Amino acid sequence: MSSGSLRRAGAVLLVLGVVGTTAAGPAFAEPSPTASEGDKQRASLVIAAAGDCTFPSKDVEAKPWALQRVFLDELWGTNSKNPHTGAGVKVAVIDTGVDVVNQQLSAPGKVIAGPDLLGSSTPADQKKPEGDSRTDPVGHGTKVAGIIGAAQKDKVGFVGLAKDATILSIRQNDAEGHGSVKTLIDAINAAIDAKVDVINISQDVRVEVDPTKPADAPAFAEDTQLQAVLSKAESRQIVVVASSGNDGAEGPTYPAKYETVLAVGASDRNNERAPFSQYGDFVDVVAPGVDMLSTVPGGGQCTDNGTSFSAPYVAGLAAVLKGQHTDWTAKQIRTVIEQTAQRTEHGPNKWIGWGVVDPVKAVNFEGVPEATPHPDAPTKLDAAPLIAQPLGIAETQADRDRRTATFVLGAGGLLVAGLAGGAIVTRDLGRRRRP
Repeated sequence: MSSGSLRRAGAVLLVLGVVGTTAAGPAFAEPSPTASEGDKQRASLVIAAAGDCTFPSKDVEAKPWALQRVFLDELWGTNSKNPHTGAGVKVAVIDTGVDVVNQQLSAPGKVIAGPDLLGSSTPADQKKPEGDSRTDPVGHGTKVAGIIGAAQKDKVGFVGLAKDATILSIRQNDAEGHGSVKTLIDAINAAIDAKVDVINISQDVRVEVDPTKPADAPAFAEDTQLQAVLSKAESRQIVVVASSGNDGAEGPTYPAKYETVLAVGASDRNNERAPFSQYGDFVDVVAPGVDMLSTVPGGGQCTDNGTSFSAPYVAGLAAVLKGQHTDWTAKQIRTVIEQTAQRTEHGPNKWIGWGVVDPVKAVNFEGVPEATPHPDAPTKLDAAPLIAQPLGIAETQADRDRRTATFVLGAGGLLVAGLAGGAIVTRDLGRRRRP
């Protein structure tokens, strides 16, 4: 290859690297106006998505890979006396709004308008966002809501895991990250007041570790308040699901780190952690988050990547379980999701938590869930002792007997054939000698 060709190839790779980095960059949110200057430098609220797509888009007839591995009829109990499709379950989507023009989200009562905290918190010198919480200029919240509860549509392969669930849309953030930790707390309070069953938070508070702070000190200005409102949701038996974040590094994010929150990372088609998925001991489970097809504003579907879309996959499952087992607590639902996840180890690890969520196995869980998940029991061998057998290469008596029998049968067959042939020949010769 000539030097000119090498220079051109290098330039192309450089451009692709810059474009790829830009597309993967998350949208940052403003720190809370109530935070101290020091905390403003250490905490930020981030929408946990790694890319974007154009909308409106076309309908996709093929079933997306994340649903191909789920037997939907079994998930929903279609052929049972107790179908569980999320009907009667209300899921709060705290996000960028949810578009109701898309036909999979447009049925009356499918998406309920919650408060528009983004509009109410916009500074006077900035343009207020259009519409209300059922308007989504960004598209992020519409994708999240679709993965949870998009209704079935003819000639469309995509559908929400809890296809009959109701969505409460609370608009709290945007592409520029104008949401804050304070508005997130207000949004959770609004969801609690609305008596929802599940809350999905596909964003996270990033905190830069301050080594000068005591270990038990609040991680950021509103740490205590955020944890308190989530404890309140727990006391009301609301299942809270949050994404782990897309930095691809080790370290906790909030609210995913809190014990009362089901922290969800992203897995790929091979059931392994997606490279961008934040990891650490705080991750409870992972769920599909690569090439995730979902609804977009205006109609149609498109794909996106991020833990933003892993969290609603789990929130949709939580909604199905909530409708199936109305007597289960929020902690029990979290436990079942963790216990039934697919894993290669007996217990959790920092990469994928308890494993990759298995929706069908979760709805088929039998018995009373425990308060917390437990490691799988070790594999037990047969109680009878194993006795080593010598490896023989010489011919045994049984081998010799089989060989002798084969020879005898073969010789007998040849003898019979010879006698029969001789009789025929003798007969023919006798016929020829007759006058």
